[in-house]
Parts: sequence; structure tokens; C-alpha cells
Amino acid sequence: MSEPSIRPVSFRAPRVIFWAGFALRMACILIGRTYRIHLTGDHFDYGFEAGRIARSLVQGHGYGNPFNGFSGPTAWLPPLFPLLMALGFKLFGVYTNGAAIFIMACDSLFSAAVAPAIYEIAARCFDAHGLARRASEKAAPVALWSAWLWAVYPAALQFAIHWLWEMSLTACLFTWAFVFALRLRHIGEPEASKPSRDLGLWAIFGLLWGLVTLSNSSLLLVLPAWILWILWPSKTLRTFSPKAAGAVLACVVFATTLAPWIIRNEHTLHAFIPTRDNFGVELFRSVEPGNGSLPWGTAMPLWPGDPEFQRFVRMGEVAYGQAKGEEAKALIRAYPGEFVRRIRDRMIFFWDGTPHSPEGHPLLEYLRLLSYSFLGTCGLLGLLLALKRRASGAWPMALAFLLVPLPYYFVTMQARFRHPLEPLIAVLAVYLFRSTQPRAELQRKAAR
Repeated sequence: MSEPSIRPVSFRAPRVIFWAGFALRMACILIGRTYRIHLTGDHFDYGFEAGRIARSLVQGHGYGNPFNGFSGPTAWLPPLFPLLMALGFKLFGVYTNGAAIFIMACDSLFSAAVAPAIYEIAARCFDAHGLARRASEKAAPVALWSAWLWAVYPAALQFAIHWLWEMSLTACLFTWAFVFALRLRHIGEPEASKPSRDLGLWAIFGLLWGLVTLSNSSLLLVLPAWILWILWPSKTLRTFSPKAAGAVLACVVFATTLAPWIIRNEHTLHAFIPTRDNFGVELFRSVEPGNGSLPWGTAMPLWPGDPEFQRFVRMGEVAYGQAKGEEAKALIRAYPGEFVRRIRDRMIFFWDGTPHSPEGHPLLEYLRLLSYSFLGTCGLLGLLLALKRRASGAWPMALAFLLVPLPYYFVTMQARFRHPLEPLIAVLAVYLFRSTQPRAELQRKAAR
């Protein structure tokens, strides 16, 4: 199928969408008082490991102690969100309602900032080519509906108003990184920009990916795939050389962004840790007998006197993680069929929804699962339709859908892990429904 001609469409979203999304999130936080965090486990629900690290920073103990006892320096989590929490604690006090409001306001800002990115993605990939217009009077109907869906739909805002965690920050950075990938391919533009302008785009692309990695390093698999997609159309050395130079610049900026974290880990933990060091522990938890495909609870005991926690402190975080990784590999070799079965279950959970959490109300959990699976199915069907019609930008979306879930298939799965993909799911779901044709129009076509 040949690509439709490019239409003049603005890629800038109306400002009201962002402000409406931000205002709605803040209203939910303040009216619903979601900033009142449960006090169980010495405030462990207040940011979990990130909250513990932030407390350690503010109290002068450095970036460490991610659990309920002193265990020393850590690379359990990438530093971006714990540093944001530490700023909230510094300004408003450790584990206070004021700090929670500040952190949730930041999350709401990040979540609302996804809407303009969604608008540009849909406008470039679909509206600029006149796809899924259905005789709309709007210049960019897919973009407009997608952005508004993200701004006001409860499933899109839940992590900003309830969770003190990195989901909204990661989703914002990841979605804008995709916007810059589309800009570098000039998707939806009638004429390619000058290579000199592209160098600036490449630098921002590398910076965004550095920040994504410092927020949630599990997404890093997508970076090389998107770089190859940007470079792929170059058919001659003349067109390839500027893009190759830009890709090198992006990699340099990316490495420079990560460098302080890597140097810090080498200095304090005496190991090369480019992202985080807890994979061995998480892998063991995923294959530990009795945990099933979805291990509930924390990766480490919260009671400082627990023998396993004492072993963690005694060995040190890096050595302990390596030891648990070896134990996990031994279990995988002993029970390969069980390992494969759990991977299968987590693949289903990623797209269809995780089972009810122990503390959730059954009806609310059912509605959550229904919304989760419905949006996931619509996103996958929209992606298949976009690939079939060879829509611009469909292949990098497919690469993201393929690569983002991979670490979670092998380790563990929770509904929040899909959140970085949900902006793309929203765009593809709207594209799917706007691609349907009214019955009367189908009858007219059949009569011809």
C-alpha cells in the first residue's frame, strides 16, 4: 500500500489539553487526599525503596539503605526518582503530607506532559497522512482524541495520583524520546530538515535516553532498535554520513549523562554498575519455589533482624546479588519447565492484566482488569492495522511493544510496568476506532 500524501497539520497540541490534564490530577490528589500514605512498615508504602534512599540522603547517610535497616551504599534503584523524592523531603520534611503533595504534583506534571507528546505522535504518524479521518472537520482528529483520552482517562492518571514511584516520570521521558525519533526521521513533514538542525535533535534524543535509563533502565533495549530505525532509510553515503554522525553524538550525550552514576558506583560499590545491581535478587524471587509467576511482597525482608537481611548486610549488596543470581540459575536448571511456564504466565499478565492483588477490593480490581485488558487489546489491534497499512511510525511502535516487556517476562510483572507503553497504546486505540467505517458508508461502497 502506497503512503498517502502528506497534509499540512500542526504538531503542537492545544495548551488546554495539558492544563486540563494537570488540573484534573491535582484535583484528584487534593480532593481524594491520596497524599495520606499508609503508615505500615515504618512508612515503607511511602515510596518503598525510593523513599528509604531519599530518607538516607536527607539524613546524611548517602545514597543507600533501601530497606528498613542500615545496609550501606546502594545501586538497587537508578537515581532519578529517589533524588526527586529527596528534594521533596528536604523542602517539606521526611514522610510528610507536604512532601507527598510535592512529589505527586511533580508526577502529575510529568503525566500531563505526556499529552502534548501523544498529540505530536498521532499527528505525525496518522493525521499528516490523512489516516482515520472519517470525514472529521478537525485537522488532526486522531491526535486530538488521543491527547484528550490521556488527559482525562482514569487509567492514564492513576499512577500520578496514587503511587510515589517513577512510572509517570519514565512514561514522560520515554514518550518524548519517541517524539524526537519521529522528528529525526521527519515523519509527517513534507520536506526533510537540514542536517545541522538534526544534530541538535540527536543531542536531545541522547539526553532523553540517558534520563530514561536513570529512571527505569529496563527500557534500554529499545534505544539501539530506534537508532537503527532512524538510520535505516539512508541509501547513499551522502545521506547516511550526517545521520551516522548524529547517532554518534546521541551515544556520546547518552554516555555522558550516565557517567556520574557509573563513576559513583565504581567509587562506592567497587564494581562496574551502569544501571542497577538487583537483577540477581529479582531473578531469584521470580523462580523461588512457592512464589508462582507473580511474587508478592518485597524483594528483601523488612525486619532488620531477619537472617536473610543480615546476610545481605554482611555480604554487601553487590556480592549478595551475585550469589542470589547463581541460586536462581541453579533453580532454573533444576526446573526448566516451571521457568518456561512462569514466563508464559507473565506474557499473558502483561497484556491481559495481573491477578487481583491481596488488598484490592474485588469489584474495583475487576474494573481495573477490564480496563487494562481492553486498552491493551485495542492497542495491539491498532498496531496490527497500522503495520498492515504501512503507517509511518508503526515499526518503532512495534519494536517498543516487542522489547519493553522482555525483562518483565523473565523476572516479574505488575500492571505499572506497562505504563511507559500506554501513551502509544492510547494513540493506537484511537486510531483503531477512528479507522472503522459507518454502516451507511460501507453500503454505499458496496453499491458501487
